[in-house]
Amino acid sequence: MDIEGIIGFLSPWVVCAVITVLHVGLPAVVRKGRDRTGKPLRYKLNGHLVLPGAILLWLVLGYLRLVPWDWAYRIRWYGLAGSATLGLVFALAAVLPRPGRGRNFLADLWLGRSENPRYEKGSLLLDAKVWLYLCGTVTLQINVLSFLARHLETFDPYNPGFLLAAMLLTFSVWESLSFEGANLYADGFVAERPGLKLGLGRLAFRPHFHLAVLWLTAETPDPGRPAWTYANAIAVFAAGWILFRGATLQKYYFAIAPEKRFLGMRQLPLGEGGLSFPSGGFWGTCRHVDCLGEFFMSVGITLAAGSAGIPVWPYPLCCGILLFLRQLGEEKLAAEKYGPSWQKYREKVRYRIVPYLY
Repeated sequence: MDIEGIIGFLSPWVVCAVITVLHVGLPAVVRKGRDRTGKPLRYKLNGHLVLPGAILLWLVLGYLRLVPWDWAYRIRWYGLAGSATLGLVFALAAVLPRPGRGRNFLADLWLGRSENPRYEKGSLLLDAKVWLYLCGTVTLQINVLSFLARHLETFDPYNPGFLLAAMLLTFSVWESLSFEGANLYADGFVAERPGLKLGLGRLAFRPHFHLAVLWLTAETPDPGRPAWTYANAIAVFAAGWILFRGATLQKYYFAIAPEKRFLGMRQLPLGEGGLSFPSGGFWGTCRHVDCLGEFFMSVGITLAAGSAGIPVWPYPLCCGILLFLRQLGEEKLAAEKYGPSWQKYREKVRYRIVPYLY
């Protein structure tokens, strides 16, 4: 490996270190969340400041010619390897110090042992799940900007589909960090234990695979597609975002203020001790409607960047497979946790992801 490869391999480590410094040093709000048992937890949230801070630093380094603006594109393969290795190191650090859960070590390494590893001392609060989400999301945005810089330096006129895909990805990053408080109540965030699955997912998969369509089309000129194809891409993405964000906000308000309705959300009492499940609104159509929204968003991004002869569809296909597997895991956890009440809920809300189909 040459010197550029070594630096490229270490680049994700440096980026995550910078994100950590920004996360610890910048002002933040402390929000309440919960673990899988319902126990309240405090979380420090400042992604809305960390993200612009990281972008500003990227701009300054590029302007001073210290780090080329398209650096992440140049070292993309080395960066992917470095991110995956960082995910492995994180998993080992999160799993090894903690007692096993009665299964083999590889299972513990993959699924994690501790529910909420965190460091808390005085005003310093560093939660592993929040850190993973922040690093993956901010790194994704830096990568999008770097790939965009590569394209703008290479082509004139530009490929409008590539620009649109970059804009949709950027929107998804910014809106995600604008709803950090709601994300604390997402089933995946609450249920997952930090291990290799979560480490690779946040540190490698999210910042690299989510921009697979940009990876494949960064050096593709304008194919001359009609304007209606881009309008279709925006429409599909918007429909997915409305489903996804509407559903996550409904789940959020259901958790913090179950007596209130939001976009048609209501309680569905099905158990002893006041146990209830979300019903009505988006959640009245299927039990994992947020997964359907995420899938539509990935399709919209792909439709924007897709060009004839370029295999960009593996991104939404793999995304769909992963979302399918995620809902299987969530169904299993819910069945174990709620027992007969969950079965009653399944009878009321029959479909998993796609209304009237599955």
